[in-house]
Amino acid sequence: MITIENLSKCFEIGDDRIWAVRDVDLHVNRGEIYGIIGLSGAGKSTLIRCLNRLEEPTEGKITIDGIDVTSLDKRGLREIRKDMGMIFQHFNLLSQKTVYENIAFPLELEGKSRLEIESRVDTLLDYVELMDKRDSYPSQLSGGQKQRVAIARALGNNPKILLSDEGTSALDPKTTKSILELLDRIRREFNLTIVLITHQMEVVKDICDKVAIIEDGRIIESNKVDELFRNPRTRTAKTFISGLDFDMEEEIIQSKDSKGTLIRLSYLGDSATKPIVSEMIKNFNIHANILSGNINELMSTSVGYLILELLGEDQEIEYAIDYLKDENVDVEVI
Repeated sequence: MITIENLSKCFEIGDDRIWAVRDVDLHVNRGEIYGIIGLSGAGKSTLIRCLNRLEEPTEGKITIDGIDVTSLDKRGLREIRKDMGMIFQHFNLLSQKTVYENIAFPLELEGKSRLEIESRVDTLLDYVELMDKRDSYPSQLSGGQKQRVAIARALGNNPKILLSDEGTSALDPKTTKSILELLDRIRREFNLTIVLITHQMEVVKDICDKVAIIEDGRIIESNKVDELFRNPRTRTAKTFISGLDFDMEEEIIQSKDSKGTLIRLSYLGDSATKPIVSEMIKNFNIHANILSGNINELMSTSVGYLILELLGEDQEIEYAIDYLKDENVDVEVI
């Protein structure tokens, strides 16, 4: 559906050249929700804005449904943008227009008839559960209601792709959950492809099929969400997943006056809910000291983590580690 090849974006400020995006390669399949996560200034918003050329790429190629977006002239770009809806962190609603008028506005620009517009807007208002706010103004809405209006507006022209640039960052957790549920429903019912920019791993684990981590303008890691949670390869991924600074985890390990073997476990699905550690202790002549751990609930599975200190004879520890691996637990000796 979407293929990005060697994409770079450079901003020239005076004599300085700042590379906001550098050598990015990504592929997004039709019907996927693909998350791109990074810290502030990592280049994620610039990357998503290159997809519809709100930012002009400096180098590289973007292909959508077989069409090279980077080679399109203004007319071709206008046409393909009809297939791409976009929502923003701060909603970007027109304050002087009602909810109805905000949703109708892009349809009016497309030259739709009054009857077509009225039918489409009412259908969308019903879909996002805001029919009772039809004649309200943005100032009279909550943050979640504003984002629902923005989503309805983005769906006006029946796009194939929805781009979300920090679409939940300005919302409280409960409202974020309801917006994510709406986006997932849209994906399932309309078979939309969604590219979602965020700095919140909670958002990724709740809704995304795949995720890429961007740092200093480069994609440093990408994978299916469950695989990334199970086996993060980079420090940044581990930081996002753990919910705390990875250096703190390392400090816990380094500050431990360990007389045993330190191991890091990650386990997926049924393994995350089984009493594997207690079974290991019963089956082998060892003791286990839990230093840290958590379980993350993903869309379709669970991923758990533990850092253990194993105490006992070397042979028994080796047997215990083999047992964990036989139980589909990834084991890393630290």
